[in-house]
Amino acid sequence: MTNKAFITGITGQDGSYLAELLLSKGYEVHGIVRRVALEDPKHRTWRINHIRDRVKLHSASLESYASVFNVVEKIRPDECYHLAAQSFVSYSFEDEFSTMNTNIDGTHAILSALKERAPKCRFYFAGSSEMFGVAPQSPQNETTPLMPRSSYGISKLAGYHLTRNYREAYGMFACSGILFNHESPRRGFEFVTRKITNAAARIKLGLEKELRLGNLDAKRDWGFAGDYVKAMWLMLQQEKPDDFVAATGETHTIREFLDLAFDHVGLDWKKFVSTDKQLFRPAEIFELKGDYSKARKILNWKPEVSFTELVHMMVDADLERHQAHLSAKV
Repeated sequence: MTNKAFITGITGQDGSYLAELLLSKGYEVHGIVRRVALEDPKHRTWRINHIRDRVKLHSASLESYASVFNVVEKIRPDECYHLAAQSFVSYSFEDEFSTMNTNIDGTHAILSALKERAPKCRFYFAGSSEMFGVAPQSPQNETTPLMPRSSYGISKLAGYHLTRNYREAYGMFACSGILFNHESPRRGFEFVTRKITNAAARIKLGLEKELRLGNLDAKRDWGFAGDYVKAMWLMLQQEKPDDFVAATGETHTIREFLDLAFDHVGLDWKKFVSTDKQLFRPAEIFELKGDYSKARKILNWKPEVSFTELVHMMVDADLERHQAHLSAKV
């Protein structure tokens, strides 16, 4: 019998890589999207359009328990990967209410619907390194105290505890992946990594002259999203549900990211990049570094793409995209 997987956030960076992985393993893949995405596939489902004929999309909203319940009842999934969220941290400072409502209520809706209609379904919750906040230790692992410094981190922490509670109270196979920053050519343009690689490509091609950024000294543990979705899948293949950190164990500053990205196109970023105080977070986290030894030991998982390879991959993809647009105009 074919396993059925249900992905929330299937049109996002992680959802698209996960859908590809599950299809390669013979899964029947389902996802939920807002109705507007079905009406505008060019812009809203571009990450999965190449596999659109192999996945089944359902119209639903995480803000509507009834719609989530109906989709779960229809699919009766074997595995559920809850990736959908308002995930842009900077925006969470601007609109705390929608971030909290979407991320907490959405997670609760999925868990409750599964408990009622697919209690044997294995559930994955996309936690975040932002839950650590200003951690009292480095690197951070599954036992590090959680002290988030944004409404996004707080909302993810609530989802993490909801997942644990459903595991302990109702015996559900419910896991949380505490994933550190992971990027790819499919990253949204609002995120600093994609801002940098896109700007490097555009400046190289003469399409842009300047890039404004916030805190260049912030350090992050950056990995490749394609590696991290493998960790998600592995978590749901274990005998017992548990929570795992997925990370690289390395930290790099935004300055280092700039160095690699602009050097890859033969430019000195200092000639084009300026800092803008308005882009600083109200409550900054200066360093996050993950210890993935538990995932390495139990899941036999480790990151495969290096930091340098990741940056070059993203720059190359943005260069290719802009060059294709320029060629099309000729």
